Amino acid sequence: MDQSTTPLAERRSVMERASDALSGVADVLHQASGAQLAELMTLVDVLAARAAAARVSVTAEALVRGEVAESGANAHAWVLDHAPSLRQGGASHVAVMATHLADGRRSGVDPVTLDPGSPRGMVAAGVVDGSVTPALATAVLREVERLEPHLTEEAAPTVAGALLDLGVQWGPSMMRRLRPRLLAQYGRAGVLDDLHDRLASSARLSAPSVESGDLTEYQLLMTPEQAAALEAAIGPLSAPAPNEETGERDLRSAGQRRVEALTEVCRRSSALDADGRGSEGAAASSAALHVTVSLTDLEARTGCGEVMGTTASGTVLSPEVLRRIACEAALIPSVLGTAGEEVDLGRVVRLFTRAQRRRLWRRDGGCTYPGCTAPAAWSKAHHVVHWADGGVTDVDNAALLCQRHHTYVHQRRLVAEVRHRPDERGRYVVWDLTSGSYDRHLERLRAEQARHDPPPMTDERLRSLLDALIDDDHDERRWAEAELAWSMDDEPWSEDLTGDVYGEFSIDPTETLDLAPSA
Repeated sequence: MDQSTTPLAERRSVMERASDALSGVADVLHQASGAQLAELMTLVDVLAARAAAARVSVTAEALVRGEVAESGANAHAWVLDHAPSLRQGGASHVAVMATHLADGRRSGVDPVTLDPGSPRGMVAAGVVDGSVTPALATAVLREVERLEPHLTEEAAPTVAGALLDLGVQWGPSMMRRLRPRLLAQYGRAGVLDDLHDRLASSARLSAPSVESGDLTEYQLLMTPEQAAALEAAIGPLSAPAPNEETGERDLRSAGQRRVEALTEVCRRSSALDADGRGSEGAAASSAALHVTVSLTDLEARTGCGEVMGTTASGTVLSPEVLRRIACEAALIPSVLGTAGEEVDLGRVVRLFTRAQRRRLWRRDGGCTYPGCTAPAAWSKAHHVVHWADGGVTDVDNAALLCQRHHTYVHQRRLVAEVRHRPDERGRYVVWDLTSGSYDRHLERLRAEQARHDPPPMTDERLRSLLDALIDDDHDERRWAEAELAWSMDDEPWSEDLTGDVYGEFSIDPTETLDLAPSA
């Protein structure tokens, strides 16, 4: 039977039965097989698409007849009154498309029947047959309206068709991404260049919005050229990087990988600038960061440090972050003593020199973390035993790590063995990947140091050493001198015993000292 000749009353009856059939359908879906569920989903989707098209047609008819005007409402309000489900969203799209159809019919130019080859006719036809949603239709019309002044006259229908096809398959957001390509292919001469020139004045990077130790927010708008350069730089670095050797998966989200890639690009740029300006000394580092931190907090990994002197001033950094930055940046600390006094201000400390870094490049060849293939140019020199824990800035206490694994090593607190000769696999640096291995290594180092530390300089020990210094026995004097030198290298003498902290101690062996306790 020809559906176009089906009376309205019969159609309405069918729609009411369809509505009843859909009501409570969830209660009987358990009866369907898997294949039947897929078929039902397609059928429901067709019903929904045709229902959306019918909304537009009913509203357009009401506009043409004047029913909407007589109600005292506009098309949008009329739709909201009689299609309450659209109060959740979508009413404006139905009203816009219905108004478009009604205006054409009033003027005698029905876009569906009289002008099917025009952009508006193509969009309207898609809405009426249900293949194009009202939301997509309004988006296409806006895009065509924006592009049309810049297109050659004969290109408008082709562009509209391309936008519709892409929008139906991928949605409006993907459709808008096609704009530059359409302008390049179908635009008037020079229109794309003019567009890019106008975009350049709108591109911007905001100042950071800093919330103490929370995330720092930027707003970034870029021209296509700038965006292409950025993506070319961070694209390869932001790909997932599972470790085939250790079996570790890359659990970072796409957003986290991208921001870490951008940070790495900035670090490399800073390093190139520093290498071009710096000397062979420690100042030739990849970045400079001014922070304040108490000496106790830095040594004990407690408290926090605060950034100074940049647009990020006030940002709070944790001690572990400071220790990680200290491996790769010129950390310029205002280290505060326990009473808050500044005991070391503006001195670049514990950085590897350029000559040391070059030696590490030759020795390690790249990131030393197992399974990582990052080259040496992408890696930083890491203190295996951190300088804050007494580690020396020596190649025997250094290992190259890429930024990702540098962060990972600090987070999991891993330690490595640095060898003078490579192992059977050619590695000079062998990592202990057991979580907390660094802390256990520190405990062993401190225990070993404690066994070799001199005993504390008590009053009794000092008196015995002074007695030995004036002893006639040459070996006794040599022993006392060695013990005093050992003690003075390790700790300051008590002020009430020497009169001068870190003072030089000398004594005339011929002088008679009365060390007897006073009465």
